[in-house]
This record gives sequence, C-alpha cells and structure tokens, in this order.
Amino acid sequence: MHPKHTALPVSSEVIDARISPNGSLDVLSRLEVGKLLNTSRGRLYPLFRNSSLAVLNYGDYLDDGRELLERYKDFDIRVIQEERGIKLDLRNAPTSAFVDGTMIRGINEHLFAVLRDIVYVDDTINNNPRFDLATSDGITNAVFHILRNAGIMRPRTEPRLIVCWGGHSISPDEYDYSKEVGYRLGLRGLDICTGCGPGAMKGPMKGATIGHAKQRIYNGQYLGITEPGIIASESPNPIVNDLVIMPDIEKRLEAFVRVGHAVIVFPGGVGTAEEILYILSILLDPDNSRIPLPLIFTGPAASAGYFEQIDHFITETLGPAARQMYRIIIDDPETVAHRITEGVEEVRRFRVKADDAFYYNWLLNIDLSLQLPFVPSHENMRHLDLHKNQPPHLLASNLRRAFSGIVAGNVKEAGIRAIEEKGVFELCGDAEIMGPLDSLLAAFVEQKRMKLPTTTYNPCYRLIAENVGGP
Repeated sequence: MHPKHTALPVSSEVIDARISPNGSLDVLSRLEVGKLLNTSRGRLYPLFRNSSLAVLNYGDYLDDGRELLERYKDFDIRVIQEERGIKLDLRNAPTSAFVDGTMIRGINEHLFAVLRDIVYVDDTINNNPRFDLATSDGITNAVFHILRNAGIMRPRTEPRLIVCWGGHSISPDEYDYSKEVGYRLGLRGLDICTGCGPGAMKGPMKGATIGHAKQRIYNGQYLGITEPGIIASESPNPIVNDLVIMPDIEKRLEAFVRVGHAVIVFPGGVGTAEEILYILSILLDPDNSRIPLPLIFTGPAASAGYFEQIDHFITETLGPAARQMYRIIIDDPETVAHRITEGVEEVRRFRVKADDAFYYNWLLNIDLSLQLPFVPSHENMRHLDLHKNQPPHLLASNLRRAFSGIVAGNVKEAGIRAIEEKGVFELCGDAEIMGPLDSLLAAFVEQKRMKLPTTTYNPCYRLIAENVGGP
C-alpha cells in the first residue's frame, strides 16, 4: 500500500504535499509528537530541512551540497500534528520524488528516517551523561545506540553484511563492474552496505538485488549510512531499504566497520581514499592484530592503474606492512565474491570463539583520533601531523583527516564557503609524504575523480613539503 498523502503541483519542477509516516514513526506518544514538532520549528530545523531536501532530490545527483540548497531555496518542510500522530508538510519539493503525484515509497521511508535519526541523536545522545562523547568507549556505545534505534541490526542472522566503498564519480565500466560484483555477492546470500549514494555506492546494491531475486531471497538488506555534511551531494539511491543518518563522518565510518563483516573498495576519489586510510589505521593498530576484517580492492581492467597508484601511495607513506592488510583483485568478480565468502566465514568462526556479536564488532579497537570529529578549518588542516615520526596507524589517521578536509572543500557546503572566504587549505608535512600525496591527488584530478565529470575542478588545497634537503 502506498503512503497516504495529498500532493499538488506548484510547477513542473516542484510540488506541495502532505506525507504520512510508513514505519518507525507510525505510533507515537504525545511527548514524542511534541519533540518532533520542535524539530521543524527550532534550532534543528536547518539540519532537518537540508537533509530532507537531499533525500527528495532522487535521481538528480549533484556534486555540490550548496548547489542543491540554492536550487531549491523555497523548499520548506514542517512537522504537523494530525489526529494522534504526525505528518510532514512539504512545500516546493522536487517532483522527482513523486510518480503521478504519489511519493515513491522508498523516499517516504528515507524522509522519516532523517527525522527519526536527527531527533534521536539530539534528544538521546547529545548532552546525555550516559554517553561520554570524549571517550572511545562512549562514542562506540553511542554509535551502537543510533544504529539499534534505526532498526538495522539483525541479531539472529549469520554474518553476511559486506561494506562496499567507492566513488560517486566513476566511469560506466567501473559502475558496471561494481554491479557485477554485487550480483556475485547476492548469489551467495550476502547483503550490501554502502554510503547510500550513486556510482560505486549504488552499483553493488543493484547487482545484489538481481542475485537475491535469483536465489529467491526476499529479505535482502541494502543498508545506506550517511551523514548531514555529505548527504546533499550523495543523495540516497532508491535501492537503499535501510537508511541511517549518523551525526558526523567519524561516527559514519565507525558504523561501517562495526556492522560490516568484510570490506570491498571500488575505484573512487578523495572520499574513497579517506575510507581506505580509516580502515588501514584500524588494521595497523597492534591491538587489532588478531581480529579478522577482510579487505579487498577491486575494479575492472581499466582501473588497474588506479589501484597501482593507491598501492604505491600506501607503501610510500605507511610502509610495506600496510600492504599486507589488503588484497588487490583486478577484473575478476567471481574471485572477489569467493574470497569475501571465505573471509566472512573466518569472521564468523572468530566471533563464535571470542563470544562477540555477529551484528556489532565490539572487540575492534578504534583509536580516539579516528573517533573525535575533525573540523576541517584552515587552522586544523595546516597543523595536521603529516610526518613520519609516529606509528603507521596514527599517521594513517592523520592522513585520513587530510583527505576528509579535501572532501569538505570539494563538496560540503561549509567547506566550500570556507575556501571561498579564506582561500585554499594548506597541508604541511614531510617531503616523503607530500610527494606521494601530490602524485595521488594529481592523478585523481587528471582522471576526473575529484568531482562529477561535468564539473570543472579547482583544487581546494595546497601542499607544502618540509624537511627538504635535511639530514
């Protein structure tokens, strides 16, 4: 049954509508209704409005969060009380979210997921003494509660959730390849978790739906995990059937590795490099040496050079030990799926022996430097520790922050405005790090991996090499 609502076209591009919930917000107490009403009237409104607009912008993928907000300046969304529940009143919403005046059901669910997560984080997580967000354990506990509240955990299910990372700006061949890998995973009964957007985030999900259909699997999970800063430039794709809005990029990344049982990395740009450095920082941490977490880099034959560049960068900056943490498989979806299946079985055996949950990797140690939110200001970017005189897992963490800042300068509204006001970010570090970093970023620009191919790219960063000619 379609969600009940009324819709009136305002123009060929926007529409007014009143939407009823379909899912977790169907039955509410008066207290809960009051909190939801406050969301669309108080300080949370800009966050709620912008995230909702991103969800509604189905199929029209942009590469600039600010562009979306400026295109729909007149968009408005309000929570209204009706009978004993709520509805969402939309004004000047994108028509792409509707079919013959009826909102697409998946988008309706995503819209209320935004409301659910924003209210829960603000009401239950923030400023709650139960969650000490200055400690590692406190942050891990908060991530767990956000995910549990979203209803995405499947406690009586064998390990089968595969995290797939990769860029939104990829070639048609790379997209088709990611879809083929997803298909092979789906045939093996494996589920997919991605960043929920287009490109390599959509391809594996789309492929898995076909694999699941052939195996008559009707409860496949296509989990999308995003955060407010990136959602506008990576609107959730329509295949996502579980959407979670984490408060920031650090909690988003932690959510991936806590719920996933293996990780596949497809070609991408700086966002994908950030994800790679994040997981390498975890795998290089001596405290995690005995914990299995399969990691495979893969792409079509034409992407072999991309992974050679990534591999070279990792070796030059983090050392040869980092190369042992992943396997590169080129143009072979069947082998990828086979190796992932083997890896997931290893994870299952380990979790059973260690008495750890299948649905949340509690034992994995994540350094606080990977968990505390990094604000990519000009000062913070300038003072990142990009030097060799530190353990590899901490260097990987700092490099992760550098890439996170570049992502912000490329596509996030706040980052774009900061660049316009104060100029490009400056990154300073040892020449042995700046050299490989410069080569990798230059390759991303040349291959049009920084932004969508239709967009002219102007770098938001400048690299400064130190210790040149030193002892």
